[in-house]
Amino acid sequence: MDRLSEQRKGEWYVLSHSALWGLFPIFTVLSYATMPSLSSYAWSSLFALLFFGIFVAFRRKSSELFSLQLWKYILPAVLFIGVLYYGLFFVGLTYTTPGNAAIIAMFEIFTSFVLFHLIRREHISYTHILGSGLMVIGAIIILGRNFSGINVGDVLILAATICAPIGNLYQQRARKIASSEAIMLLRTLATIPIVFAVAYLMNMHISLEDPGASLLFVVINGILLLGLAKLLWIEAIHRISVMKAIALSSLTPFLTLLFAWIILNQVPTVWQILSLVPFVLGVLLLTDQIRFRKG
Repeated sequence: MDRLSEQRKGEWYVLSHSALWGLFPIFTVLSYATMPSLSSYAWSSLFALLFFGIFVAFRRKSSELFSLQLWKYILPAVLFIGVLYYGLFFVGLTYTTPGNAAIIAMFEIFTSFVLFHLIRREHISYTHILGSGLMVIGAIIILGRNFSGINVGDVLILAATICAPIGNLYQQRARKIASSEAIMLLRTLATIPIVFAVAYLMNMHISLEDPGASLLFVVINGILLLGLAKLLWIEAIHRISVMKAIALSSLTPFLTLLFAWIILNQVPTVWQILSLVPFVLGVLLLTDQIRFRKG
């Protein structure tokens, strides 16, 4: 009964994460009203840092922050997730729609699958090959939907999905020696000065003198999405398998399309709906939720 209860908690954590993360592209785009993309990311990260700092203090995990061994795993995670993944995602959202971004982000399931299988040199089944192919087809539908040129924002989001699995690999290793909140605090702390520096070099104005409506969405992004949602995800995969969590999180792009329709008046396009079919089938095959009988 206790084991079942923990699995139920894990499932609810994933669903809660998906509900919050479905809003991430929406609020990010709305924050661009008075500030550029990297500026939005930098200030959002500051609020996330505040959230993680309070959480670490409340859980009394501050001693974990001084582990030199932990930094060996934190620094690659900072590069591949804190800088490259989120940097590409935030900039990509200035050129594409939240719906497209959420759908293409599902390609991370494919890149994660390829990375971990290449590292472990495991045999890849026919089912997994088919699932991988469907994920590629889904990405092609979005990237070349109008057959008149590839959208740079879509390409940036796709590039982000390649960076994330490498960072997650190091975060998994870090999790063996420290708590999730300590990892997120250190990762965010090390990421912030880099993002501010890059934003400055790219002449993206970093100022909150006239934040307007952007400030509200930056605070929400930092505390609820880059903060709470990420902790929910880490807690979820402690209770259920990563494969099951990924399958459940495939609900996210549907929610993003719904929220974009309600909040931004962006009606889902035929291409977006068509791309969801191979993407979702690919997720189910790669996570073994659909299997072919042998013989």
